[in-house]
Amino acid sequence: MPRPLTEADRLARYRALRVPRAVEDKMLRLIRQNRLSKWFSGYGQEAIAVGCALAAEERDWLLPMHRNLGLWTTRGVPLRPLFCQLMGREGGFTKGRDRTFHFGLPEKRIVGMISHLAAMLPVADGLGLAAQLRGDDAVAIAFTGEGATREGDFHEALNLAAVWTLPVVFVVENNGYGLSTPTADALPVEDIADAAAGYGMPGEVVDGNDLDTVIAVVDDAIRRARRGEGPTLLEMKTFRVRGHEEASGTRYVPDGLITEWSRRDPIDRYRERLVESGVDPAGLDRIDAEVAAEIEEVAEWALTQPEVTSTPEREAADVFAPSKPAPSPAGRTLVEDDVRFIDALSAGLADALDADDTTLLMGQDVADYGGVFKVTAGFAERFGADRVRNTPIIESGALGCALGLAVDGYRPVVEMQYADFITCGFNQIVNNLATTHYRWGVPVPVTIRAPFGGGIGAGPFHSQSPEAWFCHVPGLKVVVPATPADAKGLIRSAIEDDNPVLVFEHKALYRSLRGPVPTGEHWVELGHARVVREGADLTLVTWGVGVQWALDLAGVLADEGAEVEVVDLRTLVPWDRERVLASVRKTNRLLVLHEAGRTGGFGGEVAAEVAEAAFVHLDAPPVRVGGADLPIPFSKAIEADVYSAQARLLGAARRVLAF
Repeated sequence: MPRPLTEADRLARYRALRVPRAVEDKMLRLIRQNRLSKWFSGYGQEAIAVGCALAAEERDWLLPMHRNLGLWTTRGVPLRPLFCQLMGREGGFTKGRDRTFHFGLPEKRIVGMISHLAAMLPVADGLGLAAQLRGDDAVAIAFTGEGATREGDFHEALNLAAVWTLPVVFVVENNGYGLSTPTADALPVEDIADAAAGYGMPGEVVDGNDLDTVIAVVDDAIRRARRGEGPTLLEMKTFRVRGHEEASGTRYVPDGLITEWSRRDPIDRYRERLVESGVDPAGLDRIDAEVAAEIEEVAEWALTQPEVTSTPEREAADVFAPSKPAPSPAGRTLVEDDVRFIDALSAGLADALDADDTTLLMGQDVADYGGVFKVTAGFAERFGADRVRNTPIIESGALGCALGLAVDGYRPVVEMQYADFITCGFNQIVNNLATTHYRWGVPVPVTIRAPFGGGIGAGPFHSQSPEAWFCHVPGLKVVVPATPADAKGLIRSAIEDDNPVLVFEHKALYRSLRGPVPTGEHWVELGHARVVREGADLTLVTWGVGVQWALDLAGVLADEGAEVEVVDLRTLVPWDRERVLASVRKTNRLLVLHEAGRTGGFGGEVAAEVAEAAFVHLDAPPVRVGGADLPIPFSKAIEADVYSAQARLLGAARRVLAF
């Protein structure tokens, strides 16, 4: 049982409430004075953030949203850099790269938000799983608004936390409006806490404007999580008395509703309770004055700090975490017998799991079943259920969970059952995983395995080649192995990289392609292309299954007297410009080949770069050969004759050579 509160305890709670309110008051004055452009106010909702932070211990993770300023102030985040962050001044936590609370402070066990609502709830699952795997009793407390409970990430996060009995407390801050939409217009139920029953967890409606109640209820949920009894859903009823952001106003709120809720102001209520218990109002006035003076001084100081500036070099340097160089291959020998692509890939995964206990695999059916392509067959028995984990069908939830694991020191590998299904997790990849290191400096060693490509008669939803989508996103690395040796070496390097890496594995190569593979541990450094075949007449740049097509083409053209140099990029981001340019300077001709549709394919980037950087060396225009701009048909005959880039490759190569 918690010990009885002393008067000093109650005064400390009051002070904790007054700090974010004083910040609110100052920010609203600055808005009116046109000295601040934007502010997302949590005025009147302070008891929720402050209460949760007071109930938690320093080892517990907090995942706040816009209106949870009290989490940061109660957790003891230094006010000067915090104000610089809020005002976009030099000395803030994100170097001017993001605003307000879109960042994390691992040293304070805080992971801030992105603008895509509910996206951080699966991240809390990952932080809870990390604590569970490590055997400590830390808990993750994650916040969302009532509007975001309609998002898929809310349901995926609750489901995963319940299935894995994770130590997570989900806090829904129901403040009556999603921007201008009343809660009643967006939700068909009155109490969101009722959703908890559908996931087998407790749910409770809480008076979010009563600090003592918030602390008591959150404390109970945390204790339950520490006992290993899993997650809890808490719905905090409160009201947003200011606009969605200050400039939007509150004209859409019915007359009298703000006045009604203002009578339930959490600070006024707590102050009245203290006075009724015998606390001297003069002492409370002194706290008010001290806090207001401190905030006034810090805010005015922050406004004197210079605007954030930078250089292109400095910004580019922080997009990716530094990479460790691959170990030297000295002393390794090639096996005599050919190894299948799939077996080499499995061997690279197993080596990574053997080498580092923080590496784990997640995905649909990856455990006992071994994945739909059996890449991880036998892994569950070999490495255990904690490290080879079946997830529900929740691509976004699994990827968000992986981010949480990475933030807390793990190296998760997430399998997308088919690359086509990666769209269901697109937001987590491009807006969360990709931006985290640039925004607040934490490494994100998450590897995403994506079986992709056509040629197996699988139709439009199991045959796509979406690698180019991700090449456009700063912060992601994209890898496409074309040989068994590279499958083993590239997956190992991807897992050991401190950045999010997508590894696209061509399904048609899994069991059809064999080749020599180095024995023992093997790495292939990311960003280094390989000249697969030397030639003097035409540079053919490709990746994945295109390498096999290119080698077949080179054999045909050799009989016609033309020597094709085949360059396998292996890594699309970062891609090896120098290796490609060196080849073009030798052959004076370029053809870029990829299986994906021609329009918008990554081949356009390669061709444009060569045209810009090596134009004077070209004796013919660069040519791209890609798939037809069509969905991939189910019929193998139509795919081969109409869609496939391979069908157009020979004619295109002859045109380039004849120019």
